[in-house]
Amino acid sequence: MASGTVLVTGATGFVGPHVVDAVAGAGWRLRLALRRPVPLPAGVEGVVTGDLAQPVDWSEALRGVDHVVHMAGLAHAGPGLDEALYRRVNTEATLALARAASAAGVRRFVYLSSIKALSGSFDGPPLAESAAPAPTDAYGRSKLAAEQGLAALDLDWVSLRPVLIYGPGVKANMAALLKLALLPVPLPLGGLKAPRSLLAVENLAAAIVFALSPACPARQSCIVADPEPVSVAGMLAALRAGLDHRPGLLPVPEAWLRLAARLAGREETFLKLAGSLVARPERLLRAGWQPPVGTEAALARLAASARGG
Repeated sequence: MASGTVLVTGATGFVGPHVVDAVAGAGWRLRLALRRPVPLPAGVEGVVTGDLAQPVDWSEALRGVDHVVHMAGLAHAGPGLDEALYRRVNTEATLALARAASAAGVRRFVYLSSIKALSGSFDGPPLAESAAPAPTDAYGRSKLAAEQGLAALDLDWVSLRPVLIYGPGVKANMAALLKLALLPVPLPLGGLKAPRSLLAVENLAAAIVFALSPACPARQSCIVADPEPVSVAGMLAALRAGLDHRPGLLPVPEAWLRLAARLAGREETFLKLAGSLVARPERLLRAGWQPPVGTEAALARLAASARGG
């Protein structure tokens, strides 16, 4: 079991509680950096540090801390947000914390980046960790800039680039797919066979715990994904299996669905859901990371929990 204290930022969102449970379960003491006071689990310490868009004094939060897990930031909210705001929150605030962590003697800094720091493309070839990063939007550029800033510091850091995360409480496109799976009718999506990398929130939490260990090589960026990609048809089949239902998928050709999405002005949304985006976590797997849950089982569990809710 691990020993020492881990400071975690961004612990109150969709991913945060899973990470808190996993890190605590690995034996670490937890201190959470919070925007405002909130109720915390027994044995978990909280320090109010405020909004990352403003200057933060990290001295109290970092006192006695061995490692940092930095998940807080401005989420990918689509077009319309000021690129300067993304940079201030996702880049400058990250590097300010990293510099303070280095000065405080923190041993490892784990940064939750995004696959968007590597590429923003959909419907392209598999992404290789060795490829030159080519982000396509302000969010991805701000995440990549933070990674590049970390590389320039005298600090033991690991950057994790998760693909699309799913689990209880998921929102956006995965939430929409879950709603479709819950409908008691056949769906015309059986022709969507393009492979897509996903990431169960339990596997992300396990990857973060692994990144805190000496087994995980430092000073590099790692893709985080479930090892095997799955198609939209496969996702729906797994979700409906969790409801004890047949897949109920009609094999309408993908080209027809894409044309319908284009005519409706929703082709980009269609590609985000159905396009091929494959990214394997080669570096983590080679280092010994073992995802605790398979994709089909995690999707079935998600559907069962949604029905129960």
